[in-house]
Amino acid sequence: MSELTALIDVPAGCGQLGSEDFYPEEKPVRRVHIPAFRLEAHPVTNAQFADFTAATGYLTTAELPLPPDLALGPGRTPGSLVFTPTPGPVPLDDWQRWWTWVQGADWRHPHGPDDDLVGKDSHPVVHISRADALAYAAWAGRRLPSEDEWEYAARGPGAATVYAWGDEPHPGGRIMANTWQGDFPHHNTGRWRTTSPVGSYPPNGLGLLDMIGNVWEWTASPFDRAGTSPGAAPGGSCCAPAPAALGPDRHTFTVKGGSHLCAPEYCHRYRPAARQPQTEDSASTHLGFRCAV
Repeated sequence: MSELTALIDVPAGCGQLGSEDFYPEEKPVRRVHIPAFRLEAHPVTNAQFADFTAATGYLTTAELPLPPDLALGPGRTPGSLVFTPTPGPVPLDDWQRWWTWVQGADWRHPHGPDDDLVGKDSHPVVHISRADALAYAAWAGRRLPSEDEWEYAARGPGAATVYAWGDEPHPGGRIMANTWQGDFPHHNTGRWRTTSPVGSYPPNGLGLLDMIGNVWEWTASPFDRAGTSPGAAPGGSCCAPAPAALGPDRHTFTVKGGSHLCAPEYCHRYRPAARQPQTEDSASTHLGFRCAV
């Protein structure tokens, strides 16, 4: 039985959110006041999610038959999207070159029915839809953080910087987060090819782990909330299908933090200001969450 993730106190304050320097959906830079709250020190792990499902019998979105309007996947067989490296360089304008719908892929079987979680208790749980994250949060007596709360906490104390640790991606040559190293999507030279155990990289100034890289994290905020500058159209999902590819009129919410699949030449979204839309029923090998109070 795993304990719930420890909560880190995030003090109230005024924070600078957004960026003018990268993707249009991050504009404008704005100052907001964030009341004090607490945020889990790291993403929810496989062991913690296993406790939840054992106590409740909960089945995740990826374990349920597909709704008839979802175009991905054969028939209505349960499954999820799995990242598969390409054999060599490919154009970076078609996500279907490296994402594959895999029957039987879910949080227990991240890369398909022949995969398992042996040795991965401390890795962040993946293949988590927004409904799955909300169900766990309710069971734990917690909630999802808002986008503003998440970004404010990721930046930590002090002046706003490009990354959660400063303005240099690799200060002193040190790798600070689990992101793609090498040439995306075919050659990853990093220590980890998928998720890493939580806490494998240094915490930010508040003591929060894995706010950048490892897995994208759900927030409670709709993607189209007020704050984006006029004319700054959503940039779409850089590491996964854009919402439009998943069917019309699907509700989108903001995910934050980037993942182990973010590479600077393709997805420079492993920064506090970066944001990405995901449909509420999305699940994939790089999508997880953490809770707040």
